[in-house]
Amino acid sequence: MTELSTEQKLEKFFNKTSQWHDAYQLLRSIIREFDLEEEYKWMHPCYTLKDKNVLLIHGFKSYVAILFHKGVMLEDKYNLLIQQTEHVQVDRQLRFSSVEEIEEKADMIRFYIEEAIRVEKSGIKPPKKEHGLLEIPIELEEAFKENDRLREAFYKLTPGRQRAYVIEINKAKRSETKRNRIEKYAEKIYQGKGLLER
Repeated sequence: MTELSTEQKLEKFFNKTSQWHDAYQLLRSIIREFDLEEEYKWMHPCYTLKDKNVLLIHGFKSYVAILFHKGVMLEDKYNLLIQQTEHVQVDRQLRFSSVEEIEEKADMIRFYIEEAIRVEKSGIKPPKKEHGLLEIPIELEEAFKENDRLREAFYKLTPGRQRAYVIEINKAKRSETKRNRIEKYAEKIYQGKGLLER
């Protein structure tokens, strides 16, 4: 089977029947007013400037969005930029739940696109991901005091693996649940494995 060209992939995306068909078309027409290259990456239309990703269009169950790759650096003049989750460091979204909303906010959308282009042209790099000091839950601190082997094994893990365990343990609201999770993951920690590794 022949690989589809970028143009064909884009047309397929924009012409497919979906709840966001009209919203995608409208966002595309607004974005195309600017001097950005239209590409197809991560199964979505992505707009670039000198091969640098500036923004992309994507849709979810309850909203359609423009994702700005350096969104954290944009001036949020209209207070519309959204951080998807607390773990997303740099990207920010503009979300819309209808074509009407996009029409109403068209000039605001243009402002953010201009802002994203300005940031990209400036060459300023986004702030480095700051994992900072992990907030180790008290229950894990207690487990370390009682169990040197666990403490040593935990601190031998890569920072990313340590972080994943801490986040998972901290998701539990109750102390007892946190202790149960520590017990559950201890064997993996001894083996130097990450949370999702078998």
